[in-house]
Amino acid sequence: MRYDFDERVDRRGSDSVKWSHYPGDVLPLWVADMDFRSPQPVIEALRERAEHGIFGYSRPSPRLTQLLRARLGKLYGWEVAEPDVVYLPGIVTGLNVAIQAFTAPGEGVLAQPPVYFHLLRDPVQHGRVLADPPLAPSGDGYEIDFERFERAITPATRLFLLCNPHNPVGRVWTRAELETLAEICLRHRLVLCSDEIHCELLYPPHRHIPIATLDREVADRTVTLMAPSKTYNIAGLDCGFAVIPNPRLRRRWMEVSAGIVPWVNIMGHTAALAALSEGEEWLGQALAYLRANRDFLSGFLPREIPRVRMCRVEATYLAWLDCSAAGVAGKLSEFFLERGRVALSDGTDFGKGGEGFVRLNFACPREKLAEALRRMKKALEIS
Repeated sequence: MRYDFDERVDRRGSDSVKWSHYPGDVLPLWVADMDFRSPQPVIEALRERAEHGIFGYSRPSPRLTQLLRARLGKLYGWEVAEPDVVYLPGIVTGLNVAIQAFTAPGEGVLAQPPVYFHLLRDPVQHGRVLADPPLAPSGDGYEIDFERFERAITPATRLFLLCNPHNPVGRVWTRAELETLAEICLRHRLVLCSDEIHCELLYPPHRHIPIATLDREVADRTVTLMAPSKTYNIAGLDCGFAVIPNPRLRRRWMEVSAGIVPWVNIMGHTAALAALSEGEEWLGQALAYLRANRDFLSGFLPREIPRVRMCRVEATYLAWLDCSAAGVAGKLSEFFLERGRVALSDGTDFGKGGEGFVRLNFACPREKLAEALRRMKKALEIS
């Protein structure tokens, strides 16, 4: 089946967070979901399940677990045992369970900004002490300052929240980088919680390596959070999972989540099953379209808006744009919203190092992306 990613689907009136938050004349490129229809097999599976007409309590089928384990084996050579898979409504739920399970109030949690804001805000909301050594800008991207990272660890630090692939800077951490991070964490006896939700949204030649696959010792101290939600554009259906090979960590996880974390939504695991079993054709076409959008964006900016510099995007459909040379006073997101009627995520939402940046979601029809860029250009020209 050939999918039409240029189709402009009207999402207004669908209770979309992205599209309902701003007035109708605003082009929203902020929330990280796609403006593409999900795979047709997912739509058909949901329709069939809805026509059944009974929506009682349910659990993900054993076949879904089999598909997940097979996919992890195929993509990463990762042999995951069936009990290691723990279902979740989503990654944010998993981050919060990890914080509560593996740290106590007053203990330390480590994260690397600029990064997805839940990794920074949620530990503090639970009364933990956040250490946030920032990533180091390097050329058109970022690298890890390992000395600074290790200096941020104290005797009270218990948990490291890793983001790989990284949101918003678009890095896919290499094996060497992951090995160094893991060695530091093992030496300080930290638990690693790795947010890997963007792991299938990669661009050649980059290859995702789950940190838990480095060796058994690392796996025994790692909780890996994944979901089909970003990959197949089904984030609103609430289906994710954790891989927890260590029985002791898994028992602690279950103790904390009991009575608080709900079962996965029936439509969520229905959609996940269809996506994993029949969504490969859609995914291949979507990745090709996203790559072309990324390349269109990276070509437009130096030619038309040279004061805005795009960091190298190795994965995700999120572009991290350096607008520090644009001479804009105040919050950049407010500037582009008010002057250009384009909604972007402000860099300051992602912690240290986010000043002067915005995050742009390019998972949309190309003409919408082009229109948003024209508006941004005009806004800067008349400022």
